[in-house]
Amino acid sequence: MLSKSQVSFIKSLHQKKFRKEHGLFIIEGIKSIIEFIPSSYQIHSIYFLEQHQSLLPKLPPNIKLFEVNNAELEKISTLQAPQGILALVYIPETRIFDRSTLRNNFSLVLDGVQDPGNLGTIIRTADWFGFKNVICSLNTVEVYNPKTVQSTMGSLCRVNVSYQDLTVWMKDLNLPVFGAMLDGNSLYETQWGTEGLVVLGNEGQGVSPEINKMINYPVTIPRVGEAESLNVAVSAAIFCSDIRRNFEK
Repeated sequence: MLSKSQVSFIKSLHQKKFRKEHGLFIIEGIKSIIEFIPSSYQIHSIYFLEQHQSLLPKLPPNIKLFEVNNAELEKISTLQAPQGILALVYIPETRIFDRSTLRNNFSLVLDGVQDPGNLGTIIRTADWFGFKNVICSLNTVEVYNPKTVQSTMGSLCRVNVSYQDLTVWMKDLNLPVFGAMLDGNSLYETQWGTEGLVVLGNEGQGVSPEINKMINYPVTIPRVGEAESLNVAVSAAIFCSDIRRNFEK
């Protein structure tokens, strides 16, 4: 049985300021937890219903285990329908990527993406297409938001996510910068080459003026129908697919 202080502590991690203060975030669901266990992330503790314990693999001895009941799980879960198991995971130090670590591959750069579900889906998409790095502007939604983590479906443990002041960070990278724009060249006629950054902007405003100035190659997904715009996560998937197709020719 969990104490009131334990319940209160875990519930506090539903909020960004306490995740930052304690250096912990929440993941839920047996599939995601199993994927995080052997990853570079460190698990602090796991809270589970009795029937879920047998689903866990052999765990390192430093991971604390707590059996809970349904009422307790409902109190600490971030989901309306809890999945029977929840873990607290340490937030790693932010990585800073320089040109040497980004060469000979493509990385996604997110400029002001606000919806946690979109960010999580973009990370999951990056994982599917083998993009290892996602660099976010400082005003992009927090990657450890529970909705973001849930949307990644475990892919977060395989994709490096970093937050940077993009105007400073991008300045001296000397890499090709492609940008998802409404008035660029056709995606299907773009010569991607072998490396670069792919910038995707805010859901409503697009790429900010400051970052727009840094884009060498504006790229548009050609519109055939009458829709005003594409969801940013859908755009990311289309870009990733076309880049990977050309990269592997």
